[in-house]
Amino acid sequence: MSGLAYLFERFPAFGQTFCYREVAELKRQGCDFPIFSIRKPVAHWHDNWDSRLTDSVQYLPPESELLDAVESARRAGSLPSLAVAAIDAWKRRGDFLRLQQAAYLGPQLRAGGVRHIHAHFAGMAARTAYWIHKFFGLSYSFTAHANDIFVPSSFEIGLPQIVESAAAVIVVSDFAANFLRDRYPLHASKLHRIYNGVEIGQPQPLDHERANPLVLSVGRLIAKKGFGHLITACAVLRDRGCAFRCEIIGDGPLRADLEQQIHSAHLESIVRLRGAQDQVGIAASLASAALFVLPSVVDRDGGMDNLPTVIMEAMAAGLPVVATRLAGIPEMVADQETGRLVPERDVPAIASAIEELLDDPRYARALGERGKAVATERFSISANVSALASIFGRFVGS
Repeated sequence: MSGLAYLFERFPAFGQTFCYREVAELKRQGCDFPIFSIRKPVAHWHDNWDSRLTDSVQYLPPESELLDAVESARRAGSLPSLAVAAIDAWKRRGDFLRLQQAAYLGPQLRAGGVRHIHAHFAGMAARTAYWIHKFFGLSYSFTAHANDIFVPSSFEIGLPQIVESAAAVIVVSDFAANFLRDRYPLHASKLHRIYNGVEIGQPQPLDHERANPLVLSVGRLIAKKGFGHLITACAVLRDRGCAFRCEIIGDGPLRADLEQQIHSAHLESIVRLRGAQDQVGIAASLASAALFVLPSVVDRDGGMDNLPTVIMEAMAAGLPVVATRLAGIPEMVADQETGRLVPERDVPAIASAIEELLDDPRYARALGERGKAVATERFSISANVSALASIFGRFVGS
């Protein structure tokens, strides 16, 4: 697919497997395009990611080097007058680097025959694409995910402006599509719901009837994941005499708080924080778990999960899911069909849902099998990326 480029704030990013999967699947389907990243990764990416893809990423230079390059281009008269005027007027106001990055990257994109840019998140990369569009006339689109639309950062060029000027806005749930339609009705026609995708592999033989079945959760250790409520629910289950163990995969700023909660509740022999794991490790844990739990909440700033990819991964692995009735989650988990939905922050409901599945392995297995069928039908990476490619084709041709 000539004429397309991808622009990320940071790629590849350890916690954004959905971005890597999307790019890798586009490449697998024969789309050839350059990948640009404003920042370099801060941690090693997953071991099973293709080095040919990750090594092809083109990173923008550090700030001082980038500013010098833009100034040289300006002196040489090779920048559009609109870019020069905007940079002069903006000076060092907030987010000024987005204009500079656009001025640096735009000529390279245009020289390479790029006509359309796609960014992920309504953040730094999308704001840079906004200015590339203004300065060089390239169209752009972006995929909006969760907090970038539910609690967007305050910038002079922010969500309203990038929605207005984008050629297309991709959202990953019907909930998010309706959220943006309500706020930007004049631009509803450019909204497209395309679910994140996961690879659907062969079903794993799940042992739901082991003596101490594994209750698994995965996510960054941040408030909106609700892990504190899961730990409290584990204490409730322990006091009821339930035999199980719980593992939470992930890292983040709340790790020390959660470890203290586990210690205070005397749950060290039951609940374990395993830290961050690569995709191979997560897949192995999914294959050995009896059920998956993600008790997402709305945090105090209004941030919340939208369509957590880990739930898709759990469903694709054939696991029944316990999750909260929040945002796009009910588009994945149907209560008593593919798992159990509970109100957010409702510890007794979380505990009872887990206990129900632990006590009835046959029921849990049936929910997991139906969940895998839903994942296969709705969240196949190949089908969803094919739909995305058809949208790009409107702007660059096939």
